[in-house]
Amino acid sequence: MSAPRPADGRPPQRALSAGFADFVDEAGFQRLIGAGAPDAARVRDVLARSLAKEPLAPDEAAVLLRAEAPDLIEEIFDAARRLKRDVYGRRIVLFAPLYIGNLCVNDCGYCAFRASNPDSVRRTLSPVEVEAQVAALERSGHKRLILVFGEHPRYTPEFIADTVRRVAAVRTGHGEIRRVNINAAPLDVAGFRTVHEAGIGTYQVFQETYHRATYARYHPARTFKGDYDFRLDSPNRAFEAGCDDFGIGALFGLADWRFDVLGLVAHARHLRERYGVGPHTLSFPRLQPASGVDLAGAPFVSDDDFKRLVAVLRLSVPYAGMILTAREPAALRREILGFGVSQIDAGSRIELGGYTEAGDAQVMDREQFALSDLRPLDEVLRQLLEDGHVPSFCTACYRMGRTGEHFMEYAIPGFIERFCTPNALVTLTEYLQDYASEPTREAGRLLVERELAAFPEGEAKESLRRRLQATRDGQHDLYE
Repeated sequence: MSAPRPADGRPPQRALSAGFADFVDEAGFQRLIGAGAPDAARVRDVLARSLAKEPLAPDEAAVLLRAEAPDLIEEIFDAARRLKRDVYGRRIVLFAPLYIGNLCVNDCGYCAFRASNPDSVRRTLSPVEVEAQVAALERSGHKRLILVFGEHPRYTPEFIADTVRRVAAVRTGHGEIRRVNINAAPLDVAGFRTVHEAGIGTYQVFQETYHRATYARYHPARTFKGDYDFRLDSPNRAFEAGCDDFGIGALFGLADWRFDVLGLVAHARHLRERYGVGPHTLSFPRLQPASGVDLAGAPFVSDDDFKRLVAVLRLSVPYAGMILTAREPAALRREILGFGVSQIDAGSRIELGGYTEAGDAQVMDREQFALSDLRPLDEVLRQLLEDGHVPSFCTACYRMGRTGEHFMEYAIPGFIERFCTPNALVTLTEYLQDYASEPTREAGRLLVERELAAFPEGEAKESLRRRLQATRDGQHDLYE
């Protein structure tokens, strides 16, 4: 339960970690943003550093943000595409969100779940309802979920941990969830430890915006989320609790998008310098319409600027997974995938109970915000195949201990693709055998054959060949 509130109605002060630092230099960021267009040589120097897989400092990222010449912007996009191929190959990891409860004590100005919104239908899924949602997702072929919770006394670390264990225990035919990630409120060290011990993958907490005045405008001081520093400190406490993987993000459309790009870059740099490991993932959702929310006056991020910020983030933090969600329309997602995205959701429903109860249309008073890409998993996966991407449901790194610092050791030099491409092909074959429509199965078969033919000769190729054939023969969950 939450601690009692002081007499002025504000939440009680919560302890920060030993590693807390205010690394957001607001005046410095503003100077970097306004410094004027850099010359081509400086832009190319920064791109060369990024292509060497060196994380960028905020001043270097700002050079890419300030570039104005169309040919330089295209060079930035080309470099992001190349870096993504070098580090992650053409692999795209697929997952789905599962909303567990939308009770919330906060009052965020952009969110349909805010406490003061009378239009929001409040609900927490029962254990039986959770199992029904998971079974529906397994029947579609999903292997990776992110569980989403509001911030409320009911959603304790123990409640989150119990839900994780329940989700992981559901089996439907050949279906099972092999990685459970979390998007929930910031916890203290003990809370993060409790959730980590339940066997989670990544814990996500988004700062929303790194600009303090904007943060205060959207997150009232009387709410728990109004504590900017406690939220900023979340990954520090998680790492000190033993969590291996942590995801950070910003909600673009609250403050100047360039400022929040620099905030994410500075945050990743702080974590790497302090703990030897940066964020496992970066998320960059754009503000979207939501039930009972007035977005008038918000600084909307254009499609062109959105593409730019994705490319700059990829170049600035080369080792981090990058998540592009179904908030964005299908055509834009298709275009941006090449700029450095490594994970997308598919077949997503964000209504409480949406995977078994909702029809084709969105039910706005039951969801946090509007989605733009409602295509089913099979359709999304088929388009990925047709565009030459390798869809993946792989969870091997998580289960083999290639997480945290170990993941960084592989990912920063770009070697992770050597592990992930074979495992991706095996999990793709598993999906094709068990769940795919005939057109998707045929497109997948052709891609797997091409990838196997192009794979370097040697024992690794023979191992991959054996695992692919065993999967076609009915074996499951074969990974290295």
